[in-house]
Amino acid sequence: MRPPVPCTPQRGADASLARVFSPFYTSAFAWNFTHGMIHVLLPLYAIELGMSGVGLGSLVALPVVLQLAFNLVGGAWVDRLGPRNVLYLSCLAAIAACAAYTASAGYAGLMLGQCLFVISRASFWPANWSLGSQLPGDRSRNMGMLNSTTNAGQITGTVAGGSLALLAGFAGSFLIAAGSCLVSMGLTALIRHRHARASGPARGMLGIYRRLAAMRPLYFAMACAFLSVLPLTVSGAFHPMLLVSEGYTSEQIGLLLPLRSIGAIVAGIALARWVRSAADRRVPFWCCASIALSLGASPLIADAWWLGACLFVMGLGSGLISVYFQMLISGVSSVEQRGSAMSYGGIGWNLSNMTTPLVVGALADGLGIHAAFVLLGALLLAYAVMLLPLHRWAFPAGGRGETR
Repeated sequence: MRPPVPCTPQRGADASLARVFSPFYTSAFAWNFTHGMIHVLLPLYAIELGMSGVGLGSLVALPVVLQLAFNLVGGAWVDRLGPRNVLYLSCLAAIAACAAYTASAGYAGLMLGQCLFVISRASFWPANWSLGSQLPGDRSRNMGMLNSTTNAGQITGTVAGGSLALLAGFAGSFLIAAGSCLVSMGLTALIRHRHARASGPARGMLGIYRRLAAMRPLYFAMACAFLSVLPLTVSGAFHPMLLVSEGYTSEQIGLLLPLRSIGAIVAGIALARWVRSAADRRVPFWCCASIALSLGASPLIADAWWLGACLFVMGLGSGLISVYFQMLISGVSSVEQRGSAMSYGGIGWNLSNMTTPLVVGALADGLGIHAAFVLLGALLLAYAVMLLPLHRWAFPAGGRGETR
């Protein structure tokens, strides 16, 4: 008599658990843990050093401008060297950045650290997205899991960074952040991946991007990438201002703000399967509309449950449209140019980081924080409507953006 065969659901559950703790996802978690720590440690350390508001703002804003250029270079590196080798470079740059933070006692040292970390970020994302798009299995589920993992790593790192700054000091905390990136680099060595080299004559970086610039779907991907990071920018910089104006304490604000990231994690785990094809324009439209309504409604009712619900819905929308634009780029690009395509479509991500703080800040200064949120919501509703004709332009012949 044959032994009983384990039931399929159990095998599927074991496979899913093994996938979550695979070297690829755990490596991404560890790098983003470092990212989250630096996100909170840098401004705290700059304040500890007595830096002015202008100095702190330039530390945050100027490297984003550099990242826009470095992203295109990083994408070309991914295609030429392979995504796993570029992840090694990203980890080394982050470790060097943490060393610069630890050794610095002024603006120049911190800016050096920021520039090194820009190189790390600009090379990590195209390599990470490219590698994630080539994993075996359902691509939408893989990319959803990847986005959930990176969000979880950033949340955990942010929480740990604030606590460790009190327990271990800034130097010790930056060393711990470097150690996490060292772990990420070790896990990257365990990722099984064979780099697909381009067939035919080699093309330079300018030639590759000239070809990508002629691909209409990538501009729709840029528009979606712009929207995907907008909730993070607003919730990180301006939701605290709104909540303070409503009388919330710092402890209450600390409990409310993570709800956006939790929504993004839920979207990646539970809702990513809804993103099946770039031909379905309903996903970006409703994601944009939900983010717009959540932002516009945030200042209208001061109840904590309402504000928490708005933040959670913003996270759901941003998490889903993140999966969508990554799926779209994966579907219209070849594996050999996936890194460059991810970088080119991701330009919208960087443009959002550069422009959104300026626009919302100007609205808040001129009209007040409550009116700024309402007006931003109205602008995003118009943006959602604009996505419909833009989608028709990007896919003129009913193109589906199928996976190659």
